[in-house]
Amino acid sequence: MKRILLAATVLVAATACAPLVTQSPGQGLSPVNAIAAGADEHLILAGHDVVSYFTDGRPQAGDPAIKSVYRDVTFRFASAEHKRLFDAAPDRYVPQFGGYCANGIVYGIPWGGDADTWAILHGKLYIFGGAGSRDAFMLDPEGNLRLARRYWDDEVNGSNALVQRAYRLAWRVPHYKSGAELAEAVARARAAKR
Repeated sequence: MKRILLAATVLVAATACAPLVTQSPGQGLSPVNAIAAGADEHLILAGHDVVSYFTDGRPQAGDPAIKSVYRDVTFRFASAEHKRLFDAAPDRYVPQFGGYCANGIVYGIPWGGDADTWAILHGKLYIFGGAGSRDAFMLDPEGNLRLARRYWDDEVNGSNALVQRAYRLAWRVPHYKSGAELAEAVARARAAKR
């Protein structure tokens, strides 16, 4: 049954070319949590300013008129100063794991990524699919970072996000936990702190 599901997913993916191309620009930043918006074919994080997380401690919408293209991915900025900072050191500001939910990458699944749910760890920006995903990730940030880096390096980086997602939803990693299991673990951790 899982193989049939995977085959059907790949077939659907093949007919839905726009997201496949938009999230797979190549040039070393692929896959990315990107959309197509006007002339911006690979707009990361729906146009949020990646520098603002570091300088302002919060996400800000970027201005379509203030942007840079780095490795075929478009980054928008809230100010010319943010653009200048990014252009001087882009790898400092690029979100890890293509801007996908870092907790999803722990399971080899490039999925989600809400620009409003984030963390900076070891000077790097990580995006999450929601507060529950971030809270689960933060139960063991170092262990989860190791797993996420492993799956990113071994499977996800350079892949097609939709195909990789379908593969890992059908064939789950040994340490897979459902959303309900993660929420339960977060609740237990919070109760233990009281």
